[in-house]
Amino acid sequence: MSDMERSRVKEINISQEMRTSFMDYAMSVIVSRALPDVRDGLKPVHRRILYAMNDLGMTSDKAYKKSARIVGEVIGKYHPHGDSAVYDTMVRMAQDFSYRNMLIDGHGNFGSIDGDSAAAMRYTEARMSKIAMEMVRDINKDTIDYQDNYDGSEREPIVLPARFPNLLVNGASGIAVGMATNIPPHNLGEVIEGLLELSVNPDITIPELMEFIPGPDFPTSAEILGREGIRKAYTTGRGSIIQRAKADIEEYSNGKKTIIVSELPYQVNKARLVEKIAELVRDKKIEGITDLRDESDRNGMRVVIEVRRDANANVLLNNLYKQTALQTSFGINTLALVDGQPKVLTLKECLEHYLEHQKVVIRRRTQFELNKAEARAHILEGLRIALDHLDEVIKLIRASETTDIAREGLMSKFSLSYDQSQAILDMRLQRLTGLERDKIESEYQELMKRIAELKAILADDEKVLEIIREELTEVKERFADKRRTEITVGFDMIEDEDLIPKQNIVITLTHKGYIKRLPIDTYRSQKRGGRGIQGMGTNDGDFVEHLFTTLTHNTILFFTNKGKVYRLKGYEVPELSRTAKGIPIINLLQIEKDEYITAIIPIEEFVDDWFVFFATKQGVVKRSPLSAFANIRKGGLIAINFKEDDELMGVRLTNGSKELIMGTKQGMAIRFHEEDVRSMGRTATGVKGISLQENDQVVGIGILDEDQDVLIVTDKGFGKRTPIEEYRVQTRGGKGIKTCNLTDRTGILTALKTVTLEEECMIITESGVIIRIDVQDISQTGRNTQGVRLIRIGEGDSVATVAKVEINEEGIEGEDSDEDAVTEEVGAEEIIDVEAQEVPDEDNTSDSNDEE
Repeated sequence: MSDMERSRVKEINISQEMRTSFMDYAMSVIVSRALPDVRDGLKPVHRRILYAMNDLGMTSDKAYKKSARIVGEVIGKYHPHGDSAVYDTMVRMAQDFSYRNMLIDGHGNFGSIDGDSAAAMRYTEARMSKIAMEMVRDINKDTIDYQDNYDGSEREPIVLPARFPNLLVNGASGIAVGMATNIPPHNLGEVIEGLLELSVNPDITIPELMEFIPGPDFPTSAEILGREGIRKAYTTGRGSIIQRAKADIEEYSNGKKTIIVSELPYQVNKARLVEKIAELVRDKKIEGITDLRDESDRNGMRVVIEVRRDANANVLLNNLYKQTALQTSFGINTLALVDGQPKVLTLKECLEHYLEHQKVVIRRRTQFELNKAEARAHILEGLRIALDHLDEVIKLIRASETTDIAREGLMSKFSLSYDQSQAILDMRLQRLTGLERDKIESEYQELMKRIAELKAILADDEKVLEIIREELTEVKERFADKRRTEITVGFDMIEDEDLIPKQNIVITLTHKGYIKRLPIDTYRSQKRGGRGIQGMGTNDGDFVEHLFTTLTHNTILFFTNKGKVYRLKGYEVPELSRTAKGIPIINLLQIEKDEYITAIIPIEEFVDDWFVFFATKQGVVKRSPLSAFANIRKGGLIAINFKEDDELMGVRLTNGSKELIMGTKQGMAIRFHEEDVRSMGRTATGVKGISLQENDQVVGIGILDEDQDVLIVTDKGFGKRTPIEEYRVQTRGGKGIKTCNLTDRTGILTALKTVTLEEECMIITESGVIIRIDVQDISQTGRNTQGVRLIRIGEGDSVATVAKVEINEEGIEGEDSDEDAVTEEVGAEEIIDVEAQEVPDEDNTSDSNDEE
């Protein structure tokens, strides 16, 4: 080695060099490649693509351009990496299943949810989307800083103005060195609502923000199970949420069922999912599937899973959730660059940093416009001086040999600046007319007003915030859409009840076991005799069997035909649309194959001095302490034992000193004291409540209070109110007395309720039609009468069930149905008064108290 070569060799510590070089590499990846900036939510490659397209004029109102041209511009000027890295990023920005609000408007094959690759860049075309224009709006008004590109030959933006919160709206994912980010997309309208509230109330808490931003909103829709993971992610920056595909079970007339998957969790490959299901069926890890096919088309996703006739479709679907990507978890890690440093951010911090960025953008834009306005006003001031001394100016210019001499003369004689003097020299002769002089004066006055406004904005932070609010509201009105991802509560999920709003709700359960909840105001009050509204969609032969009101935080006890009891919280029942049929109850409760719900009661608190009163179809009754049902296992508990040919009909809450009334389908009723039935253990059998005639059974049980009437409804839509005084107290176990005169016109008794005038009732038919009626609108007649028509029953339809609804504190205003609001009453002459014919009561006061 020569002395010259030796002089070039430097001795270094290899461990120190490795440490330094790796840290430089790591920081380069973190800052310049893998992590998004909290202000615009973009990584450098995304930012460079949008800036290059805007610079080339490939805006949303221009024609599409070849993708290869865009990629070449980006890698040639700004991004010194491979073309595939740029094109793959561009493709993802154009996919409606990857971005919640796409930033690239692609033309051609940009891939699919099945994992198909996009066509080569020479075949596809692209331009900026309309909302992407908001990312670069005002970029030419000195709103952001620039830096040199990789070789110093160009300038590129450090951040984009980003006139909407892109970090949360479209999310981000990336793996750096020693850290990673995974931010889910959100609904644009919800995020802007949260920002607006933060701008008004800087002290707002994260739970309060979650009232506006309830959770992520994925482009592929699907469902999020639970809010606890969302709350943790928004509060700490890290959390995990469970996504579940939207799957419905369709039942055909031949009894065969099919599972239809219409929405998938975010980033799930549909083709791989179908292959995975096929593998599980082939390996016999999942049994009961007879056919599997993908029927998706341009109108939407549709994966069809045909179920074997003897298989339980609900159980099969739950197995698919457990073993396939129909249910996945999304790990949220809100890591972004703040002032060039990686930081894990809470929801509020993300919004605060974006808001601060917008303040800077607005101030810089305002300053830019102020400088421009002041520069123009300065020129106009010179023109005004020239017009005021027009003859002298013309004489001076004509006497000058050169432009420079004329300019110097103007500057010295009239104390004008260089720019003002040059503007006078450049002025056309037409500006000397009277009309043009007026225009100059008018423009100057307008500019002075504008300058005052701009200075006022710069001097007042609240005015800056007001501009931000106005522009965010404009973006929301133009681009916001409805939430796609539904947030529900899954079985066995641990929930923070503080996140669940306390609301009045209606819960419905169909005969075939589909359950859902709705807000109480879904059903409007109507007058009796109306046609009602379509309450929910049901399958052939299915109808709403249970409908009741409760609170989201209340416990709901479900009693089955086998005498078992299960429990759920009100908020654990998924909230669905009015016309949705609901989800299978088997997805929420571990009920057995041949078990179904026969009675439901909501419980606010399990107190010791309250009781649960049971009644079976064969007339057996039992009373047990409410506290015995406070702790119910997942698999349920035995609530009552009875004979094999009997079923549980009704359950009521009592305070231990009530009177009860029971009614049968053949029109008999019995009233007795609750004390006649001694308190028994949870698994006891009970005692006889009413003696039934042949082919009769109990259809209703009610608790009697003061100022109450007995409401009865027949299966053909007739009903009435009868004062409780007409039902004398008997000893339990008798045959009872007649409560209604039943004919072929009225049909058999369907329901018996105890009601007050402050209540309403909902009548539900087997076809799913619901009508809501004020109790006071139902005629009060004697015990042995038919009553009046309450609901018009279509051919082949009949009343399935009746539910009471309490009017809230504000009151519920009754209104006629918008269509067919005709009230049809049975005339007075048609009310058959059997008592007037002195028909004796068919009562039986037998004191039979033998236990069954």
